[in-house]
Amino acid sequence: MAKLIINEENKLGTIAPEIYGHFSEHLGRCIYEGIYVGEHSDIPNVNGMRVDVVEALKELKVPVLRWPGGCFADEYHWKDGIGSKESRKKMINTHWGGVVEDNSFGTHEFMELCRQIGCKTYINGNLGSGTVQEMSEWVEYMTFNGVSPMADLRAANGSKEPWTVDFFGVGNENWGCGGNMTPEYYGNEYRRYQTYVRNYDQNKPIAKVCCGANVDDYHWTEGVLKTCYDHTPRECHGFMDYLSLHYYVHPEGWQIKGSSTDFNEEGWYKTLNKALYMETLIKGHAAIMDQYDPEKKIGMSVDEWGTWYTCEPGTNPGFLYQQNTVRDALVAGITLNIFNKHCDRVRMAALAQMVNVLQSVLLTEGNQMVKTPTYHVMHMYRHHQGATLLDSSLTNVEPIGPDEWVVPKVTESVSENEQGIITITLNNLSVESVEKVDIQFARGGYQVVEAHIVSDADMHAHNTFETPEIVTEKDFAGCEAAPHGLTVTLPCNSVVEIRVAR
Repeated sequence: MAKLIINEENKLGTIAPEIYGHFSEHLGRCIYEGIYVGEHSDIPNVNGMRVDVVEALKELKVPVLRWPGGCFADEYHWKDGIGSKESRKKMINTHWGGVVEDNSFGTHEFMELCRQIGCKTYINGNLGSGTVQEMSEWVEYMTFNGVSPMADLRAANGSKEPWTVDFFGVGNENWGCGGNMTPEYYGNEYRRYQTYVRNYDQNKPIAKVCCGANVDDYHWTEGVLKTCYDHTPRECHGFMDYLSLHYYVHPEGWQIKGSSTDFNEEGWYKTLNKALYMETLIKGHAAIMDQYDPEKKIGMSVDEWGTWYTCEPGTNPGFLYQQNTVRDALVAGITLNIFNKHCDRVRMAALAQMVNVLQSVLLTEGNQMVKTPTYHVMHMYRHHQGATLLDSSLTNVEPIGPDEWVVPKVTESVSENEQGIITITLNNLSVESVEKVDIQFARGGYQVVEAHIVSDADMHAHNTFETPEIVTEKDFAGCEAAPHGLTVTLPCNSVVEIRVAR
């Protein structure tokens, strides 16, 4: 039996709500059809945004949304997406499927979407193919409250009042699709571009996100930080508030990737093993950040993460549409537990992507919508947002899986909210056996307030438009009172949330 020891007296830090953020790119059917259907669609909408999708996202308490990319960000010219829909320039989306992008979803529409969801805004600017002036004018257009060419243009387009931009990414993946730059070159470009991301409202400063590494490219992290800290006042901490990290789980590697629904037990454990690699990456990049930023002024933003499989048969390979099984639920649970436990450095993240692309929380087809297993995990884990991380550790955890892809049978994280309710999230990674966990508290005297589970004995289980509730969030009855806490019985393939209070 595994043992989980919780020291609720030892509070380790705040879990930033933004860790539970999302990403929406002009890719496949994420924006168009998935989120935005236009004001004249037969699908119920408010100002073009699907009512069913917005309501589902509000239930998740989405804290922040990243847009417009991704690779698309560094070929996006924001002025093409403002003004009357009829006059907006069309472009070819060269990165994703070679389809025509009509720019009917632009800055005003994005801000309206965030208003409806009730989330913060994360804009990704174009450094790769754009100019300093273009980026500077976009910030002015969105945030300046006064008389200026860009503020006047915004008002002429129907938005007299400025918006709030909470986070601004200066380029995206500039080591690759954003310009194939060296870390030193990007670091110098970042310094230049970020200078002109002005704070027009000192009460609403824009947090700047610097483009960080892909996977284990520690050379990039070192090079960018060295350049940004060179001849820089220490209080400016490299002119950045966040440094990004991107990591996707490809079970069979970059070229083949693997099926989202057709896999064996080895494919299950291989995927979960690779999901656990996130902790190695966070520790590795954080160690470099600690050399330059020992006070942790800079947050790590894992603003692209999730599973990336071979797209579904018969779909456009450039649209990256994939199904979502109970395996993905475990990937989400594992990853979010890791983020929680590293909340001292990881302060923002974005699941890729929100709708119809990669590890989505929602899938749509016409007027139909289905919540994926990942959605239900994110819904359970919402209670960690803004809560205090508690000291917790697992012992006597059995290693399982094939030798090359061994994983711990159980992973966890624990937090406490302002009302004193403790949220425990547990994952049983085994495809074949239950696991009992003995939970012990420092003080004891806790009662279960609520408990939920996302699970299915079939590791391939997933939701379809015909059967949308195969894998859902259900009440969990596997808790028993014990002398020093609880004994919990975790079914195989399960993500469990237990909430307790005195």
